[in-house]
Amino acid sequence: MVSGTLPTSDGWDVRGKRVLVRVDFNTPVADVDGKWEITDDFRIRAAVPLFKDLLARGATVVACTHFGRPNGKIDERFRVEPIRRRLNELCPGIELLENLRFNPGEESNDPQFGASLVDGIDFYINEAFGASHRAHSSIMIPPTLVPSAAGPNLRREVSYLLDLLDSPARPFVAIVGGAKVGDKLGIVKVLAERADVVLVGGGMAYTFESAQGRSIGSSLFNASFLDECAALLDGGKVQIPVDTRGLADGTPFGTGGGPDPVIDFGANIPDGYEGFDIGPESIGQFARVIASAKTILWNGPVGVFEDPRFGVGTEAVARAVAASSALSVIGGGDSVAALQQFGLEGDVSFVSTGGGASLELVEFGDLPGLRALREAKS
Repeated sequence: MVSGTLPTSDGWDVRGKRVLVRVDFNTPVADVDGKWEITDDFRIRAAVPLFKDLLARGATVVACTHFGRPNGKIDERFRVEPIRRRLNELCPGIELLENLRFNPGEESNDPQFGASLVDGIDFYINEAFGASHRAHSSIMIPPTLVPSAAGPNLRREVSYLLDLLDSPARPFVAIVGGAKVGDKLGIVKVLAERADVVLVGGGMAYTFESAQGRSIGSSLFNASFLDECAALLDGGKVQIPVDTRGLADGTPFGTGGGPDPVIDFGANIPDGYEGFDIGPESIGQFARVIASAKTILWNGPVGVFEDPRFGVGTEAVARAVAASSALSVIGGGDSVAALQQFGLEGDVSFVSTGGGASLELVEFGDLPGLRALREAKS
């Protein structure tokens, strides 16, 4: 687990000084009347209180972020101009640098590129929890060169997640979803040791179901993890769906026209069919477990919720979490998107801005960006 206190900027005299703030403004955009516009400004809004505080204390604030995957070269699709426009609407007076990932030195953790970011900078703040699991130049190099601190949102995210693991009110229920079992198996193992119940849904659940001896048709499956899934089930903490909603092979996604081809299966999916959501019995099963919780951690949808036919399970989970009086921590972009889609974002205790980072912090107890801050130049 994280050892040592993360430094803060509370005691800094920033009047007349330049402060570089690493943020995670990797936000979704869409073409609106021929111009790219931000469609979800959650991450930008989350940083505004820090910006306003620094400005009020007399600082000049420079922000930097990555945006998309331009692969180390300039790509017009990934310029930060839409982010810059929205940021200026929310908090005028912030300078936003161009996309960090336009420079190949960012992802290679190049010391020279990192040094260029703090040329003329007096202080550095990492407010990008969602990027702190990556040993990239803008995360790792500035703390070695200028006085550095963790931003308030980053500290809050770390505190919520680690407190949740170290001393949760019980019963502690974890919900883990997503497509690929290999991506989430490590976190399921950690949570099976710390939580009272781990509910597993999404495409990753079908490997667990196969390990239980059930037929899963053409559903997502990875034979490499069968033994590990079986061992987790034998431990008694992990619960998986008891039924499934799906389609015949080859049925296109989208609502389309004609009769609805969605099928509710029982415990077994026949050959020629594929599962895409938890079924009605599983919805009741998951809701009952969630209702019993005093602490909830949710990461990952339990179905392909982008298709409304297979968003029923994820919506039910979201509503059960929102209705609970438990401390509820939501991490992962898809889980957050689901909450927003169903209008429930304000009904949970804490929404993490970092998906992969929150998973890695829970799984490993530390992140490269946190280590860099603890070892930062004072």
